Amino acid sequence: MLRAVLLGPPGAGKGTQAAKVIEKYNVPHISTGDIFRANIKEGTELGKKAQGYINEGKLVPDELVVDLVTDRLQQDDCKDGFLLDGFPRTILQAEQLDEFLSKNGQKLDIVLNFKVRKDVLVERISGRRVCKACGASFHVVNVPPKKEGICDRCGGELIQRKDDNRETVENRINVYESETAVLIGYYEKQGVLVDFDGEKSHEEVFADVVKAIEAK
Repeated sequence: MLRAVLLGPPGAGKGTQAAKVIEKYNVPHISTGDIFRANIKEGTELGKKAQGYINEGKLVPDELVVDLVTDRLQQDDCKDGFLLDGFPRTILQAEQLDEFLSKNGQKLDIVLNFKVRKDVLVERISGRRVCKACGASFHVVNVPPKKEGICDRCGGELIQRKDDNRETVENRINVYESETAVLIGYYEKQGVLVDFDGEKSHEEVFADVVKAIEAK
């Protein structure tokens, strides 16, 4: 049984840790992006509403995001817990999540907050390269391909995603910090926030995560 929230800026390694956590604790990984895509694809009422905002280039309002997430949390596979990623993003969303859980006699066990210095994040993300053909990912420093610009797996061309360039990355990190810094204080007050040094190796970070979860 594990009910957890993931916090951390882009490039902090949340995706890697999420994969390890859901495998070890057998809970669903719930990402707001995935929920949006699923609802839009299935043409649900909530999906249609979300699509309307996205088409207009607007942010999906808090209430609708909360409805989409709580709708997902009521599905059978979430009975024994979940790992939330990309939600909550605002205090209002956090309060409404608490309210929803408490109505169902539940509460969050832990909020995993991955901390990485900004310059390290920028290096990590702006060095990412993705294969145009098969989607394999590399990093110019950490996981370089055998031959520059060529995918080891299929020989396809390696490209940098548009939103992985330095300027966009810095902007994404600034947005994250201005949006989510308040959440860190919110969960600290509740005593459920645990900080992790996201600059350690994946294995070391995961060992710390397991230790923190077991302690809770």
